Amino acid sequence: MTDPTDTRDTGPRMGTPLWAFLAGITVIGAAALLAALLRLDPAGLAELAQTPLFWVLCVLVVLGELRPVMVTSATSVGGTYPSTMFTFAVLLHFGMPVAVLMQVVAIAINGVVTRKAWHRVMFNVGQSTLALTAAAIVMRIFGIIPTPETPWVPRGPDLVAIALAGCAYFVVRATLVCGAVALHERRSVLRVLRSTAGPQGLVYAALLGLAPLVVVVMTHSPGLVPLFVAPLAAVYFTATLSMRRDHQAMHDELTGLPNRKMLAVTTEEALAEARDGDKIGFFLLDLHGLKQVNDTLGHPVGDRLLQLMAHRLTHSVRPGDVVTRLGGDEFAVLLPKIRDAQAAREVAARLRVALTESVRLEGMSFDLDGSVGIALYPDHAPDFELLLQRADVAMYLAKELRTGIELYQADKDRNSPERLGLFGELRRALDNRELRLHYQPKIELDSGRVCGMEALLRWRHPVRGMIPPAEFIPLAEQSYLMRQLTEYVIESALEQAARWWHTGLEVQVSVNVSARDLLDSALPDQLESGLARYRLPAEAIQLEVTERVLAADQAHDTIKALAVLGVPLALDDFGTGYSSLIRLQRLAVSEVKIDSSFVRRLADSPDDERIVRSIVDLVRSLGLRSVAEGVESDEAAHRLTEMGCDLGQGWLFAEPMAPADATPWLRERLEPAPQGAAPGLTRTV
Repeated sequence: MTDPTDTRDTGPRMGTPLWAFLAGITVIGAAALLAALLRLDPAGLAELAQTPLFWVLCVLVVLGELRPVMVTSATSVGGTYPSTMFTFAVLLHFGMPVAVLMQVVAIAINGVVTRKAWHRVMFNVGQSTLALTAAAIVMRIFGIIPTPETPWVPRGPDLVAIALAGCAYFVVRATLVCGAVALHERRSVLRVLRSTAGPQGLVYAALLGLAPLVVVVMTHSPGLVPLFVAPLAAVYFTATLSMRRDHQAMHDELTGLPNRKMLAVTTEEALAEARDGDKIGFFLLDLHGLKQVNDTLGHPVGDRLLQLMAHRLTHSVRPGDVVTRLGGDEFAVLLPKIRDAQAAREVAARLRVALTESVRLEGMSFDLDGSVGIALYPDHAPDFELLLQRADVAMYLAKELRTGIELYQADKDRNSPERLGLFGELRRALDNRELRLHYQPKIELDSGRVCGMEALLRWRHPVRGMIPPAEFIPLAEQSYLMRQLTEYVIESALEQAARWWHTGLEVQVSVNVSARDLLDSALPDQLESGLARYRLPAEAIQLEVTERVLAADQAHDTIKALAVLGVPLALDDFGTGYSSLIRLQRLAVSEVKIDSSFVRRLADSPDDERIVRSIVDLVRSLGLRSVAEGVESDEAAHRLTEMGCDLGQGWLFAEPMAPADATPWLRERLEPAPQGAAPGLTRTV
């Protein structure tokens, strides 16, 4: 298939360096072409055109211009055209005007047949004319000025002149083409020359070296000239086979995009060329929904979808940026130069639009989604492997948070050395019981009564001091430690609840559990045995779960078992996820907690006030109790009370307290409950 990374037919914007370069070479080449044609004697050309040799050479030049000899899988510079051998032979034998005329006609026919953009055709005419002009100047220095009337035939002593003319031809052509590629792909000219001059030089040496032999044959046996097609064909097919092997090793067979091996090479080259202050962008993309397409419509449709995505991604970045397919539904994009993180996010947004834009195949429309992870050099990683790893971490974070795009964050990377060290210390902290629960009260807003205490996990590290839960809880959630941590928290909360209940402080204790905990069928058994061991009623403990549990159908068996046990559930951080009202109705929750992000902005944001009011009304209509988190001001508490919110929790009432501080705080505000009374009904401030 056509290489989707080839963007050379995309016209340059007027005024850009590439546009100026192409325009300059085109104009200079046109002037050289006009000067050559003016020196051409029409009578001599007409006489030459009457010979079969002229038309044989014309046919060979045109045919040789149709398919290049490719010695590398990179399409940016292109291959070397076999027509070079015959054009250079015409230059040596009949002079520059005839060679230029044949070359221009062949390039024009090539442009029509291969449907090249007009600016590429004009540039090719200009650079080939200038290369022939340079070779002609060298020949003139040695006194060699052939014409159709006085053809020139090389001899042994002329090898130096021919070699220097060939070198001039190659240097001019290679420099001009590499200069255009460097500007097109925003790469250095030296880098392009280093990667292409060697392979191209070998082919040019072979073709230009055969040109004097072609001239000798043209002079003595013109009918044998077509025989040069045989060795030329051998060179062509040998180079093609080599190129195909190179291409297969470095490219994805399905999409034609570079693969991981070529991405690694390109990234290392970009890193080697980066200067102080330069940034390199590395993006990892995951296409969501491909499996469903494959399962529903078959892999051929999925393959066509991947090819379409490859085309879209390639045309969403600049020339010189590298789009690769790593396998399956994963792509990677390398930006050898990027301004800053904000520019990287803008590129990532374009890439995600390319993934998520509606696709129509087999008469059906597909709306897919995608996640993009970003890692930057030198901010996040110094080499290819770390860039890939950290872009992968960012991509999975984007999938987990459903944000679509994420920049690498070291504190979110469970594989970073710091996080791995913290993980080991967390395991030891659990074994040594260094983790402690603090308790924050939930207050009834209209009466001020204490209606419960939420258990919040705290870790006072012996060296680092207090470590926020946001740093170590995600570590546990992504590992086997989560189950052990949940067991530890529930056991500690039951133990503290027993101390309070058996001394007359019958206050309900809330414990946060994750959706992963609810997938553990052992959770109800642990609660049941713990309640029996501490002689507590089921309502003494409450489990708080996030909205993610609504989407986890596998957790419903555990939820039913908890309902049978009589342990109440609360829905935490409501309003920040993707809740289903139908599932919310079916879920056995007794209260819904409104996320603090809305409550804290209650006084300043009319939008947040409307959101909170809507949640309170919704919760009341479902017959549930509403709890506002993050209440930090009297004004917020007053507004919540007016809305009809049942409970409030936040620093306005009390900060999280250690058990030694929470117990006297409760004693000041609670009266001993009468025998058999439900918790929370006789509390007073």
